[in-house]
Amino acid sequence: MTPVSSDQRMRPLVPSSLTADWRRGVTYQLYVRSFSDGNGDGVGDIPGAIARLPYIKSLGVDSVWVSPWYVSPMADGGYDVADYCDIEPMFGTLDDADQFIKECHRLDLRVMVDVVVNHCSCAHPWFQRALRAGTNSPEREFFYFRDGRGPRGDEPPTDWVSVFGGPAWTRVTESDGTPGQWYLHLFDSAQPDLNWHNPAVRLAFDEIFRFWFDRGVDGFRLDAVPAIGKEPEFRDAGCDPTQQFAPETNSPTSYWDSGDVHEIVAHWRALADSYSPPKYLVGEINVSTTEALLRYVRPGELHSVFAMNLAKLPWSARQFRHRIDQHLSSFYPDESWLTWVSSSHDEVRTVTRYAQGDEEHSDPALGVRRAKAALLMTLALPGGACLYQGEELGLPQVTDIPVEMLEDPIVLRTGDPSKGRDGCRVALPWTLSGPSFGFSVVAPRVAQPTEWTHLSVESQEQDRNSFLHFTRRVLHLRRHYIDDAVSDMEWLDWSDDIVAFERGRLRCVINFSDVPFALASPGRIAVMSETSGSGWLAPNSGAWLWI
Repeated sequence: MTPVSSDQRMRPLVPSSLTADWRRGVTYQLYVRSFSDGNGDGVGDIPGAIARLPYIKSLGVDSVWVSPWYVSPMADGGYDVADYCDIEPMFGTLDDADQFIKECHRLDLRVMVDVVVNHCSCAHPWFQRALRAGTNSPEREFFYFRDGRGPRGDEPPTDWVSVFGGPAWTRVTESDGTPGQWYLHLFDSAQPDLNWHNPAVRLAFDEIFRFWFDRGVDGFRLDAVPAIGKEPEFRDAGCDPTQQFAPETNSPTSYWDSGDVHEIVAHWRALADSYSPPKYLVGEINVSTTEALLRYVRPGELHSVFAMNLAKLPWSARQFRHRIDQHLSSFYPDESWLTWVSSSHDEVRTVTRYAQGDEEHSDPALGVRRAKAALLMTLALPGGACLYQGEELGLPQVTDIPVEMLEDPIVLRTGDPSKGRDGCRVALPWTLSGPSFGFSVVAPRVAQPTEWTHLSVESQEQDRNSFLHFTRRVLHLRRHYIDDAVSDMEWLDWSDDIVAFERGRLRCVINFSDVPFALASPGRIAVMSETSGSGWLAPNSGAWLWI
């Protein structure tokens, strides 16, 4: 087998275009607070992000997903929204957001913003009015206020448990100082759940959707969609209040993935389709089965869902193949598609997750090799894909943040620092030196590890063998040489430790084992994640071949 340059020897299989269709496009997740600081206060912001958009464009992605940039007390990294139609001052202004959208479009990047639909902040005027209005008021019907159980109402209305750990109910003190009703929060107590049984809530979000669509946003990433699906009867779910509840392994319940959630999603789709061109909707759908996941992409519902389960799997060929096959075998290829995700602001970074050789040993170099191979696999699958900022650099998780600096409400509620997500949200390194490696002119609140100087964009730009150049190479090949059909995939049954499949003229082979694998079948190498002897695939590596 002789490596060849596909630039010299291959013609594109699909027409080259600056913006690929959503169906096959790659999205870059931008977590504003830790991406780039434009005003020198040590916090990432929109002007800083605008200045770095050419970098995002240079990667070869098609769209940018902006994590919540709305007004927020930041009890949960911005997923506690106090005003859906304005920008958090630490990030900038609405004018900055408009400029961001405009500059993305100038660079032919589509813009997707994050909309938190299940809950808002306890600082939102909606909730503050509900507190002042008192029991049985229309204002309280915007949320789930209920009387407590027990003779004095001092027990929660149900046994439901928060996704973040602990009770899902918090009791309020009424305006006269007496203990009052309880309100529901499936996440943190600073994030009261909105009552989607109330038509006024639905109308309010119609206005929010139109506000951003009319400003030029091309689509939404919809946060925690199944959480809005609650049965009106409010039955106990059989939860153990001493245990953290993980809905993705226990749904549907009376308060997750139930009720009229699909009717609401279909209404959102109709609103998105009323625009020309139609707006795009992709959902974060944490549910327990593939069947439940796929219900959200039935005709007339979401265009796509994030296939996030890959980010939960151990390094196992059998488990990856099973989960991928499970998703693809029952999809609706004419109507919708999957968006494959291996990292996000909620997950341990891939390089660290895959560095575990066994329970006692962590091998960073092994993590890098496996992360490159996983990237090849993810980007070869039918459908879309999403990269989380820093994934293109091979950044590891920061695991030594002092406990007193952790902000994740999961840590605060469970008392378990290992459950926190702060370590994947550390500021990106842009340059070889400086107080923040080019992220800002001052040091960020959480310092980057000193060894990140070698993982910075500047350092990797100078190294043609870097993770950054590898990512760019793979994204270029995907854009120009891979067919955009969603369902044309055939598995190759070669070995229990090998994931191999073909899509048109592309063959993707991933070696999950610790020994080299002989590539006996003919083909021309387009890209390999690790250099290997002719005709061999190195351990814990992957390759794309033209056949």
